[in-house]
Amino acid sequence: MESILEQQRKAHEEIERLEQAIVEQFINEPKTHKERLSREHRVSDFLDRISSRSKFLYDLYDDSDNARKAEIDALSGTSEFSEFYGRLKAIKDYHRRYPNETVEPLELEFINQSKLLGEDDELDKLFSGEEGCGRFLDLHALHEQYVNLKNVKKIDYLTYLSEFDNFADYPKENKHGEYIKYLNDLRSYLESFFKRVKPLSNLDDIKKEVEVDFDQKWKDGIFPGWLRPIGEEISHNLFCVACKKGYTKKTVFDAHLKSKKHIKAANSMMEQGVTSVDQETQTKLIKEAEDAKDKREKDVAFNEALIQKYSEILGSQREDTKANVERKRALTDRERRMELEAEEVDDVESESEDEDKIYNPLKLPLGWDGKPIPYWLYKLHGLGVEYPCEICGNYVYMGRKAFDRHFQEWRHAHGMRCLGIPNTRHFHEITLIEDAYALWEKLKSSGKSDEFKADTMEEFEDQEGNVFNKKTYDDLKRQGLL
Repeated sequence: MESILEQQRKAHEEIERLEQAIVEQFINEPKTHKERLSREHRVSDFLDRISSRSKFLYDLYDDSDNARKAEIDALSGTSEFSEFYGRLKAIKDYHRRYPNETVEPLELEFINQSKLLGEDDELDKLFSGEEGCGRFLDLHALHEQYVNLKNVKKIDYLTYLSEFDNFADYPKENKHGEYIKYLNDLRSYLESFFKRVKPLSNLDDIKKEVEVDFDQKWKDGIFPGWLRPIGEEISHNLFCVACKKGYTKKTVFDAHLKSKKHIKAANSMMEQGVTSVDQETQTKLIKEAEDAKDKREKDVAFNEALIQKYSEILGSQREDTKANVERKRALTDRERRMELEAEEVDDVESESEDEDKIYNPLKLPLGWDGKPIPYWLYKLHGLGVEYPCEICGNYVYMGRKAFDRHFQEWRHAHGMRCLGIPNTRHFHEITLIEDAYALWEKLKSSGKSDEFKADTMEEFEDQEGNVFNKKTYDDLKRQGLL
């Protein structure tokens, strides 16, 4: 067993070498996002080891069992030579028992650290394929969980990425049950992603910062989504003693008195011999109910505040995710297959080494390979020309091809359906709501609308091959002339 002084020496040496290894990590600037993230994770591991060894040293220097003091006294006392030779004998005996045991000096471990710059297998395991090594968020499961909540508008994934931290519009009466579970899952994912993508940041400091600001807003009753009058209390007349729950509206309270839950609680209270409570007891129960409700609501609101802070810090990844989702939507099936094949052959990061350094002064659209398309192709397709469409909510289409194609796409079809107008060929090139209504009235007045009329448009054929419309065919058949 090593002496305490030797353990201290080794711990000090390890800390110094770890500090030097951190310095060496920052000597060379990484060229790609993956290299930068790999360096941060490596430095984070070094810092954790420094913290662990520092705690170990602190406990040794604290010397709560006086073992270190006893060892120093033995080495510096009257029997110092006998102690020295005793330790030397123990070392020789150890090497005699294990003559061929290899020993790797501590410095070799840190010399080999310089060779690990290209070994990023462990880093790849930290992220899913959708997260792109920390460049994008993967909120697909949480989006599905959100759209299944009660009383929420059904939005697509791209809209959800823009609005997932907007909690003020969600009614606070529905912020319970499944909503709390969804909120906890969203917070857990963002914290996990934050630790993986920013390993050198201190999550506890961020939580403390949010908590200070949140406590003040909650105390003043001005936290978004939880606005409430100061001093609002539960009325004695609207408090259910059996269920220990208060209500703010008499209609809701009356409905509660008829519920099965209340009747069961009231019967249980009567079985215990309690038929009524005095004013003091009721006041105490109301106070306990208010405290419990306030604590429950405060925990939910604090989770919302944390999520909003995380989404603010991860703003760049959030915007990159939205851009990536839009880009993937614009790909054809062939381009998606090519992209998947490229990802299987090469690493995702090696395909787009440091996207921030792509030279694109003309802001050209990106192709399927993530690089700007040629300028001649940009001019050929007229992608610099904007075509706004009021029916699509003033959405702007870049290029004539995209503009012509959009009349048969879901966005324009939905806009026409909201106007109550069929999306037929007559309305091609019509982008203004006023023009669409005017043309629709003109078509209806001239009888050229595309409404299906079975009596005049449905055709029937008799046994001799004569063709009649439905009305004529039915009249002749009724008269027995067919």
